[in-house]
Amino acid sequence: MTYGEPVADDHPPTTPAGTGPAPHPLPDRRPRRRWPLWTAFVVVLLLLAGGASTVLPAGAVRGTDATLARIAAPAENPTTRAARKLAERITVQLDRQSGALLSGDQAAFLAIAEPAVHANLRRRFATLRALRVSDWQGRPKGLPTEAGRPGEWRLSVEFRYCFAVPDCRRPSSVLVETRWRDGGAEPRLLELAQSEPVPQLAGRGTVQAGALPWEISNMVVAVGRRTLVATTPAFRRHLPDLLARAEAAARTADQYVVTGDRPDRYRVYYAGPKEWKRWYGGEQPEWVAGYAIGLGGDHEVVVRHDRYTAAGLGELLRHELTHVASLPDHDGLDDSTWWLTEGLAEYAATVGRYNGLTETRRLVKRGWDGKLDTLAPTEDTPDARVVGSYGIAYLAVRYLVERFGEERVFAFVKAVIHDRRIPRQTSDEIFDVPWSTLHADCVKHVRGAAD
Repeated sequence: MTYGEPVADDHPPTTPAGTGPAPHPLPDRRPRRRWPLWTAFVVVLLLLAGGASTVLPAGAVRGTDATLARIAAPAENPTTRAARKLAERITVQLDRQSGALLSGDQAAFLAIAEPAVHANLRRRFATLRALRVSDWQGRPKGLPTEAGRPGEWRLSVEFRYCFAVPDCRRPSSVLVETRWRDGGAEPRLLELAQSEPVPQLAGRGTVQAGALPWEISNMVVAVGRRTLVATTPAFRRHLPDLLARAEAAARTADQYVVTGDRPDRYRVYYAGPKEWKRWYGGEQPEWVAGYAIGLGGDHEVVVRHDRYTAAGLGELLRHELTHVASLPDHDGLDDSTWWLTEGLAEYAATVGRYNGLTETRRLVKRGWDGKLDTLAPTEDTPDARVVGSYGIAYLAVRYLVERFGEERVFAFVKAVIHDRRIPRQTSDEIFDVPWSTLHADCVKHVRGAAD
């Protein structure tokens, strides 16, 4: 899922995250010589009654555990057993490659693969090292399946990783498809695909977006105290300014951590026109200038190089990094909560006068239905209406903060966004006001501010 930020008309386009001892048991004087025979009889009855999967009471089969396990456990299918063994051997290869990546040994990183894959792996190795990969682990996701040719197998592999933070608390993850040949002493990697979008079953967005920047682009990187910024070599000159602004934005975003610890490090990618259309699937609405996207444990931010002014970059980064700080790891949100997530990010990003009030007034007076849960724009929404929608969300959240304080608003965000409770279930509990009343108060405030 992505959480975007539009460009307001005020910012025309430019091109520049205690017990005592146990009681002594009484002596057991029961005769023991008949246990094996009695146990076998009970086992036969249990197996006849419940089949091979029957669970036996612990301790009832003293002296015959191994025999009974062989009797009760279903035989593993030979094909499944072969696939499991292959997955174990592939895991060994993945571990070798992980160790090579972390130690900076490119030759060993390539060694598990056939020569046809080496160019892809060399580029990934260089990019991941530039991003200061600090943890990397690949694990099979499921069992290998036959790939069509004798001895070739397909396998989904989940990679979990951290950049620039040793022992990070919230590793990111990506699931990719691989192909292997099993015919020698060790499995050989034949293909490593780019990650593909994985739709989620509920809510909006995806469980996994399209190809990650480091999967498909060469990267140059700058690292600060709280942020990591990266772009392609063509935009290297923007890195110093981008890093300085990201570090300043991180200081703001750190104040909007709704639950748990602040992000280990905020990661920001600066996208040129080609990269904007390729990274994470490239399917952003035209009005989006930047977005935060979940990666199964953390979020990353992408900003578009030609959709903000020089003055607007700081605001854009404060908005998106606040998403990273305030959003949960899961991406189970729907459009009804858009006003709350975006309103909080706009509130954090705004310094002084809010820049979208002109479009906000126009929308309030000419087209808004007075409902917060239907405010989310679509891909086809005109730019002016998008900016107005963000402005309404900002005014609503600002009203809640001014009336109840940040602590209670953070509790509301946690309940609605993190715990997936609907506002009418939480408003009385957190604000001591029914949601129907509070919603009406928010709308009244927004309309008043737009006059």
